[in-house]
Amino acid sequence: MDEIAIAWKALTTTWAIPAAFGGVIWGIFGGALPGISPSIAMALLLPFTYGLDPVTSVVLLGSVYVGAEYGGSIPAILIRTPGTNASAATTIDGYEMNKRGQAGLALGISLSAGFVGGLFGLMMLVLMTEWLARVALLFTPPAYFALGVLGCSVVAGLSGGSVVKGWIAGVLGFMVATIGTDPVSGVPRFTFGSPDLLGGIRPILIMVGLFAVSEILIQVREPPWDKADARDTRLRFPDLKLWKRLALPQAIGGVVGTIEGLTPGGGGTIAAFLAYNESKRWSKYPEEFGHGSPEGVAAPESANNVVTATALIPLLSLGIPGSNSAAILLGGLLIHGLSPGPLLFERNPDVAYGLYAGLFVANIAMFLIGLVILTPCIWLVNRPKPYLLAFIFALVVSGVFSIDQSLVDVGLVLLAGVVGYFMRWAEIPFLPMVLGVVLGYMVESNFRRSLQLSNGELMVFLEDPVSLGLLLCAAALVTYSLMRERRNKKAETGVTP
Repeated sequence: MDEIAIAWKALTTTWAIPAAFGGVIWGIFGGALPGISPSIAMALLLPFTYGLDPVTSVVLLGSVYVGAEYGGSIPAILIRTPGTNASAATTIDGYEMNKRGQAGLALGISLSAGFVGGLFGLMMLVLMTEWLARVALLFTPPAYFALGVLGCSVVAGLSGGSVVKGWIAGVLGFMVATIGTDPVSGVPRFTFGSPDLLGGIRPILIMVGLFAVSEILIQVREPPWDKADARDTRLRFPDLKLWKRLALPQAIGGVVGTIEGLTPGGGGTIAAFLAYNESKRWSKYPEEFGHGSPEGVAAPESANNVVTATALIPLLSLGIPGSNSAAILLGGLLIHGLSPGPLLFERNPDVAYGLYAGLFVANIAMFLIGLVILTPCIWLVNRPKPYLLAFIFALVVSGVFSIDQSLVDVGLVLLAGVVGYFMRWAEIPFLPMVLGVVLGYMVESNFRRSLQLSNGELMVFLEDPVSLGLLLCAAALVTYSLMRERRNKKAETGVTP
């Protein structure tokens, strides 16, 4: 009951409820624009959360995540262009339903399945996060070092097609994290005599540059997306008979979304396609999949909306973001001096429980706003791309400049955007680099603190049982990733492993 009282107080004494509604609206618009992923929509707002209180800030970012996952299904169904990566699976049957004159029903199934999936994911978040956080209270400095190594190894192995490229991105992130003042000796490092770099480079600048600016550079070269037709798009919800049929694929989406959300590097895209495949496997009408099956819309939409909550479990309990969007939310916490992990529930319970309550409000808001926002979304998608890109770029520059009124920060964001552009060209994943920037301080400081406590003995990392277990998990995961990559390459070349 104390937790409910804390959550209620957090909602009623801050701007969390308006932030939840505003975040959902922004997220739906962002998700409806092809190429603007949930993480990019969140990154665009990240600089503006600097002046907000912590509860309102995290609720705003979390609500954008919720809204964007639903918004991505709108262009997926109407113009066969997924607004987000996770809505790609919805395109398969959603657009086929649109061609048959059932766009309104497909949009209604997407909204209702996303609403149910979001509430189920929130329930998993509430039940599992604090329990994992209590386990993490047993961690010592060597264990925290090993946890950081595990976090980087997980994402480096799972967020791209190449383990080597993942580690390249991670090392780049660690290099950025070393810029500034040494955490132990206080000696300036890699500042090149610039006083603006003494405090290091804020992770927020790297995130906004990598995700938002690089996407602008990519979209400049892409052709305009198709126009959406506003006809026959009035929302229609499934009747009772169809709702019963959709119960199983939504349940499958809930289970798959929970597992993928807990798996760092999994994310909504993998969850959506796995849920789609499993729903087809267990369906009584598998022949309809790919030809306009309502189950083919409900399953992926349920799964990717479950992930919006379950992806936050490793972030809040262990401090390890398992997806790009969770990494942006981590940036929002760091802006306010908050460290996610076991101590968050002890030192800042209002933020943790306020986020729970805010996500509940966000899911309610998604359902209510989803009933009326379709027409504005169609109008937005039909705007000329140069106007939209110019607006987004202006938002990036003004938001970053508003933090410290520093042109150096703006230059760093633009530089990170150029780096992100070439990383996309080389197919190097972003998340390992973001993790390297975010976790670099934790890994380095706990490594050096452990050596100080052990008088320089490296065996301290193997003598601590938690540290040893985490390092073994990291080694096992890297080994598995390398073996899987080798197996996939053999399969592509037609060689039997």
